Formats: sequence, C-alpha cells, structure tokens
Amino acid sequence: MAASVSATSKSAALRARLKHPVIDSDGHTIEFAPAIADYLKQVGGTALVDRFRSGNGRGAGGGWHRLSPAERLERRSTRPPWWAFPTKNTLDRATATLPKLLYQRLEQFGLDFTVLYPTLAMFAAHLEDDELRRGASRAYNMFHADLFREFADRIAPVAVIPMHTPAEAIEELEFAVKTLGFKAVMMAGNVRRPIATVLKRAPEVARWAFWVDHLAIDSLYDYDPVWAKCVELRVAPTFHSSSMGWGSRNSVNNYVYNHIGNFAAAGEAVCKSLFMGGVPQRFPQLRFAFLEGGAGWACTLYADLIAHWHKRNRRAVENYNPANLDRTLFYDLCRRYGTAIIQDKIPRLAEAGERFSGAHEDPATRDEFAPCKIERPEDIREVFVKQFYFGCEADDPINAWAFNTKVNPYGARLNVLFSSDIGHWDVPDMTEVTEEAYELVEHGLIDDQEFREFVFANPIRMWTGLNADFFKGTAIDSEVRNFHAGR
Repeated sequence: MAASVSATSKSAALRARLKHPVIDSDGHTIEFAPAIADYLKQVGGTALVDRFRSGNGRGAGGGWHRLSPAERLERRSTRPPWWAFPTKNTLDRATATLPKLLYQRLEQFGLDFTVLYPTLAMFAAHLEDDELRRGASRAYNMFHADLFREFADRIAPVAVIPMHTPAEAIEELEFAVKTLGFKAVMMAGNVRRPIATVLKRAPEVARWAFWVDHLAIDSLYDYDPVWAKCVELRVAPTFHSSSMGWGSRNSVNNYVYNHIGNFAAAGEAVCKSLFMGGVPQRFPQLRFAFLEGGAGWACTLYADLIAHWHKRNRRAVENYNPANLDRTLFYDLCRRYGTAIIQDKIPRLAEAGERFSGAHEDPATRDEFAPCKIERPEDIREVFVKQFYFGCEADDPINAWAFNTKVNPYGARLNVLFSSDIGHWDVPDMTEVTEEAYELVEHGLIDDQEFREFVFANPIRMWTGLNADFFKGTAIDSEVRNFHAGR
C-alpha cells in the first residue's frame, strides 16, 4: 500500500499554505462494474443487460482482444486502452471506485472540491447501437447520482450525455438535471457516422468507412436546440471525448501512439467546429470546457484562427480571387521570364482558363467566418477568454503557455482548469497532484496569482457562469461567494 488514508502529504502541506481553495475540474471515478447491471436492468430489462455484456454496438474498433494479430492488421483494428488504472497502488485504485474513501482522502490530495468524470461511462455515449447507447448512458447516470449523492458538499459527478441526435441529448439532459439532480454534464464531443454513399453501395463495410460529426460544422443535425436546453437547465457543455481510431491515432499495436494527443485532437476538433459554426456567438451565456487536452492545442488554435481571419476574412480573401488576375500581364511575364520548360507550355495556358476565372466559388459561401460573425480579430479573443475553458493535467508544463500574454495574440490569457485526472494511469500517486501543479510556480513558469487562477478563479468562473448556485451548500460556498463579491 502506497500510503494510508490519514497520512500527511506534500499536497496537503501546500494546501495549508494557500489562501484559497483548490478546485479539481476533472477527476475520474472508476465504476464498480457489478453494480451497473442492476441499473441497466431497471432501464431496459435483462435483454439490455445481456446485450451490454456481449459487447454489441461497441463500434469498429471493438473486440480487439478477440482478434488474432493477422486479423487486427487486416481490419486495421485500433489498439484500445490497456492497463489503464493504478493497481500496484491499491489504495488509490480503491479510492477511484469508493466515494466515501475518496471523500476522506481529498484533504490528503490538497483538494477542496472535485468535479468527477466517469471512466467506463465515457464509452457508453459513443456506442453505435441506439438503444444500448441511450440505455447504458441512462444507467450510468442513475448509478452515479445514487453513489455520490451523500458527498455533494465536496464532490460533483457529471452526467454523460449521448449526442447522436439532438433529441436523445435533450432527453438525457432533462432527466439528468431535473430528475437526478446533476449540475454538470459531459457531452459526447464527436459522433462517428457512416458515409452515405458507402452505406448504399457496400453496407457490409460501411462501419469501417465513417466521417466524424463535430456537432456544428457540416453536422448531420442542427444542435442549437441542445445548446438552448443547456442554457435553460443552467449546465455548461463539457467535452471529454477521445480521437483514438480516427486521424493518425489508429495504430493496430501501440496504445501509447494512439493515446498521445488524442484528447487534444478531439478537443480541438469540437472547439473549432463550435467556433466556426458560430455556436458561442449565438449562445453567449454558455461556457464550454474541453477536458484533459492541455493548453498547447488551445493556444495554437487561438493563434491560428486569428491568422486565418487576417488572411481569409470576406475582404482579405479577394486577394486570392482568380478573377482579379491580370492575365495579359501574367502571359507577358511568362514569355519574358519563363525558362525553356515554361516557354514551351505557354500556349497551353488557355486550356486552364477556367482556373483563372474564379467562377467555381459561390459568392454566398466565400466568407467562411460568416457563421461566427467575426468583424475584427479581437472578437476571436473575446470568445476564447470569456467562453472557452481548457482542462490541464497537473504535470503538464505547457499549462504555462495559457498565461503567456507576450506570445498569445492580443495579450490573451486562456482559461485553464486544474484537472487532476485521479483514477487513471496518468496519476500513479493521487497525493501528488496538487504539488505537481504548483511546480509551475516553483520553476518560475507562472506566479502565485496565476496558480490561483488555474486552481480556483477559473473553475469558479466556469462552473458558476450559468449557474450561480453551483457551489451553494458545498464546503467552499463561502469562499466562492467572497470571490464573486470581490473579496
């Protein structure tokens, strides 16, 4: 056993010196699997339990362990997570599963409050089978609501919200918030959908030919009713999906290869889709959080959007309109300065005349920033510093980038959220998470005020942005009220 329940720790000593609470915005529970069957049975009877246990509907990457090495290569079956939980540290493994034990040890971790995300339930929202996906998501939510209810003053579990259709998302949001009492939710940040042409012509292989729907740009559905429901229910959309199995993260044999950057890629995809789709602008009340991907991708995306707006806004893009090309001058320059290999081909330029006409692009679609109503680059800054929040693990030195006003365009400080990730293999010792986060200060990468933003101020702004009562009645209620009062 790595440590006792009551042992002191460096994180606890650090917390004792701080003048503010430490809020963890992304810890993890590991579900007690034997109990899930009872909730599945309540939702859909024994038939649903049997289907869940059989592994039906788990997607193209499911069943990896049942395949031979040759079959994995033939199918390009993505290597799934393995040995993903702490086991040598048995106390920590049990802590991730037993709320009472976690509750008692929070002080040892240097944490005053934790928003707790699921583990197995994260996959439930992505099951392909409609009934199984919705039933499993509902069962996990019922289980977590019952399991954590008596520890609400220090722990807030999140409900998992499937997003295959707006209707199922709204139905589960209503049930999770109004019936079960959740005040935080985790939405599926992407949906794998079959390519329609493949589905029609070769349905037997359609499951391996998919596109990824990121809920805003080119989505199969209009998800605005979902965002409107979040406003009505006063819950912030948060995303903690994986990108393993698409893009470059589809190694057949190497989980580490697939895991590195996968949360960042998934977070960037949905964040970029929401932004370019104009969702934050249509719902300025909402705060959006993208968990466990760190700050690096967020800073890059922020800078990239500004750079692209400068070069491809509705006015600047005319610099590249082929219709503006002076063809007479272009031909003349080719004749005067072209080498032999060019001179011989000048007569063939006429064959490519349509490329110079600009007729292929519809004027109505040339302004690709139109949905987000960006009129100046500072508008991009406003969204990123007011509505977007980014979950960062304790041991990631890149977290400091979010505070670098000299590098981030327009002096922006991005909203990073302290995310412990307790419960998963990234954290072999739960007692070290807060002290690891503080190493940014000890190494001179951020100062104490910025650390306060990271672990206290930003989480308050995020979780109370739509629900001022998020921390009401909790162990940090008075500190949160003092913060809002400017004290």
